[in-house]
Amino acid sequence: MALDFAAGCIGGAAGVLVGHPFDTVKVRLQVQNVDRPLYRGTYHCFQSIIRQESMLGLYKGIGSPMMGLTFINAIVFGVQGNAMRKLGRDTPLNQFLAGASAGTIQCVICCPMELAKTRMQLQGTGEKKSKRKLYKNSLDCLVRIYNKEGIRGINRGMVTTLLRETPGFGVYFLAYDTWTRYLGCEPEDPYMILKLLFAGGMSGIASWISTYPVDVIKSRLQADGVGGVHQYSGIMDCVRQSLKKEGWRVFTRGLTSTLLRAFPVNATTFATVTLFLLYMREGEECSIQDSEPPSVQLQPQTQPTSM
Repeated sequence: MALDFAAGCIGGAAGVLVGHPFDTVKVRLQVQNVDRPLYRGTYHCFQSIIRQESMLGLYKGIGSPMMGLTFINAIVFGVQGNAMRKLGRDTPLNQFLAGASAGTIQCVICCPMELAKTRMQLQGTGEKKSKRKLYKNSLDCLVRIYNKEGIRGINRGMVTTLLRETPGFGVYFLAYDTWTRYLGCEPEDPYMILKLLFAGGMSGIASWISTYPVDVIKSRLQADGVGGVHQYSGIMDCVRQSLKKEGWRVFTRGLTSTLLRAFPVNATTFATVTLFLLYMREGEECSIQDSEPPSVQLQPQTQPTSM
């Protein structure tokens, strides 16, 4: 089980470095004012942030996910691997249930972390150097929110986070298991790493598509209150107002940058986790001469494992 947690940590850190710029673009597009939009689309948003705020603008708020996602991935892969061992049989349903349970448990950390990330990403929008910073860093952001709104404040968006993460991680691990089996990922395969990267990337895309509308509502609720003005009284009010002002397309806002991010991030994460586990288990086998070598399965779920 310790290997699952260690693999999740390493995979999580690698994924954050690759994907955070895309996440910043996604959040900016999701929460921008429809009456006075700053960005025309994904490419224009990237271009504007780099021109107005420099490359560092794309990495605003990275402290929160770097600390949080590394730990979250450790929890996710650890819980998922443990759940698969408890469930016993490696079936598609068990893959989904193990992933869903991992997604549910990590929400306790994920929700406050994403709240801080969202607030930091929106801070100083359009400014190369923010003249007036409300938050110094992600931790300061959470402390200020807690002092002002208490526990409820730092857990803003918890219900939508649960609605996104529980089915999302179920789809995530199920898709990875399906793709690795279909592609025939075996340790002796010379194309194994490429297949793992492809399977991980496609799993991330499947997961995001399955829950993206919920993510839009979550981002809007967590961004609500920036500047002291609250627009929404709750989830249904946010859905109603968003639909009324922007139509059904509101639920696809920022989807392009999300999917562009999903492939490299999850390809990196899953391949890193799987290769780390294979490498570490090979080392364990070599050190125990008389032990019977275990059957190698690449799905992180089935070998104590594996966003």
